[in-house]
Amino acid sequence: MSAFWSRARRHVGFLIGATLVLLVALMALVSLFWTPHPYDDLRMALKLKPPDGTWLLGTDHRGRDVLSRIMVGAQTSITVGLIAVSIGMVLGVGLGAWAAARRGWLDEVVSRLNDLVFAFPAVLMAILITSVFGASATNAILAIGIFNIPVFARVTRGAALMMWGRDFVRAASALGLGPLTITVRHVLPNIASVLLVQATIQFATAILAEAGLSYLGLGAQPPVPSWGRMLYDAQTYLYDAPGLAIYPGLAIALTVLGLNMMGDGLRDLLDPRLRLMRVG
Repeated sequence: MSAFWSRARRHVGFLIGATLVLLVALMALVSLFWTPHPYDDLRMALKLKPPDGTWLLGTDHRGRDVLSRIMVGAQTSITVGLIAVSIGMVLGVGLGAWAAARRGWLDEVVSRLNDLVFAFPAVLMAILITSVFGASATNAILAIGIFNIPVFARVTRGAALMMWGRDFVRAASALGLGPLTITVRHVLPNIASVLLVQATIQFATAILAEAGLSYLGLGAQPPVPSWGRMLYDAQTYLYDAPGLAIYPGLAIALTVLGLNMMGDGLRDLLDPRLRLMRVG
């Protein structure tokens, strides 16, 4: 572990990405206890107020503090991303590892189911789900989580199949260990780094998807702040108050950029082949 952190400190991309992600996480954490102003207070007399010493990022079309809403909106994005990726990871890793261990018809069924889910984009799936159950953050999480399942299943299956061809796994099988035991003891620990990198990338995708769904009115519902919903509300006031679109847009862009840079950095740091190429 100390060797990893020693390399990480020299990886500029990873450091920048991790710093951006940490800042967003700290902003969300602080907003649980404190915001400059109550994020849901309506002050129509102060609507579209430009930034000043009291309102650091100004106010929106209903007189609400933009900075406070961006801070609380970070909670929404992180919560949706964490739960959706967790759903996809738990179910997808299980399916992918199971398919790689059993092969045959089971592998074929899991692969075809993955293709079926991939045929429905996350936004379309969210529209289908919300048309039945109603628009909410919970249903957005469900839609994004379902979309993540085949992603993790495919990555896990590919990485696990490579492990099943290794000598140490064949030796474990020759000793009489069952597929489940081999998967838990030998396969999953050796592909954990691949899954960690994929989880980081999918986290960024989930935040983008949540923002898109909220923009369409299918994600978090008012009065819960959401960066995507803030962008939707700001489109009417682009000329009068462009900051209403710029600030949440920057929050989304920097968060996704940070996660992608951190994921790329983790891939470089955890993949021995990439480390050797960089050293060479």
